[in-house]
Amino acid sequence: MNTRQIFWTAIATCALLGGCGPSTSGSASSSGGSTGGGAKLTGTVDIDGSSTVGPIMQAMAEEFGKSNPDVKVTVGISGTGGGFKKFSSGEIDIADASRPIEEKEIAACKEKGIEFIELPVAFDGLSVVVNSQNDFLEDITVAELKSVWSPDSTVKTWDQVRAGFPKEPIKLYGAGTDSGTFDYFTKAINGKEKASRSDYQASEDDNTLVQGVAGDKFALGYFGYAYYEQNKDKLKLLKVNGVAPSPETINDGTYQPLSRPLFIYVNKKSLDEKPQVKELVKLLLTGGKDLIRTVGYVPLSDEDYKSVEDHMNKGTTGTVFRGAETGIKIKDVLSGSKSK
Repeated sequence: MNTRQIFWTAIATCALLGGCGPSTSGSASSSGGSTGGGAKLTGTVDIDGSSTVGPIMQAMAEEFGKSNPDVKVTVGISGTGGGFKKFSSGEIDIADASRPIEEKEIAACKEKGIEFIELPVAFDGLSVVVNSQNDFLEDITVAELKSVWSPDSTVKTWDQVRAGFPKEPIKLYGAGTDSGTFDYFTKAINGKEKASRSDYQASEDDNTLVQGVAGDKFALGYFGYAYYEQNKDKLKLLKVNGVAPSPETINDGTYQPLSRPLFIYVNKKSLDEKPQVKELVKLLLTGGKDLIRTVGYVPLSDEDYKSVEDHMNKGTTGTVFRGAETGIKIKDVLSGSKSK
């Protein structure tokens, strides 16, 4: 296990438990509440990025809209990389991300004078799935996944994965190259971000991948746990190295190496000048745990959410998660302690 994977394992042990199913991108009307001084919230909040984090933010937009009907919240799912491109050009207020921001994305923000605040909001475990009619596979190893997904893989049929499997062609479905899921999966399985074979059905929309695997008897795919939860009647979930993803195994760090934290990145100017943005993020950090469970993810602990909220209120900009050392807790990373 590399240091980055160990780090995510250490973080994952701080989480609580999670539950059910996501939706696609879209918009929800919200506002009508107040800023605490009695003023009615109006305006817009523009969000885009990870299809994994998207369901959380869509749920939050809908909840926010119950008391804030005059604010329009839009939630897109162009993938983590796609979201950061829009974020760094000033097109959106919040970027959803299933990985920490990269150096080139930080540089793009700096070039446009965009300061950002990095906020971890939940945990996820990537699910490896096959078609529900698959009757020969229950558990797959990391080594077998690497044999299938590595850039130089020559695996074309199932019998090349393991002796005794049928000599049937494998149809592969996975995250698109703009997706943080793609970055994390390739790093965890192949040892390097973006190192992957290219002859597979790729999409930044996990619903598209669900439909692909559900429609092909000999398919193999991967995407966020919540999308499996919503579609468990259509798919078969595989164990990885003997462990299946669940709220418990994502919580305790035993589902490795495919457990990971999820983030939002907030434009500091939007946070300072658009009260509707701050109120939406505050709702997520102080009252979002049940919604996070409902859409199939694992919330942080109360202590960690308090640390994240304090981090936001202090207006601390930049990334503290990229390059952090292993074995430290969320509250320690946010306080600036990057070593054990």
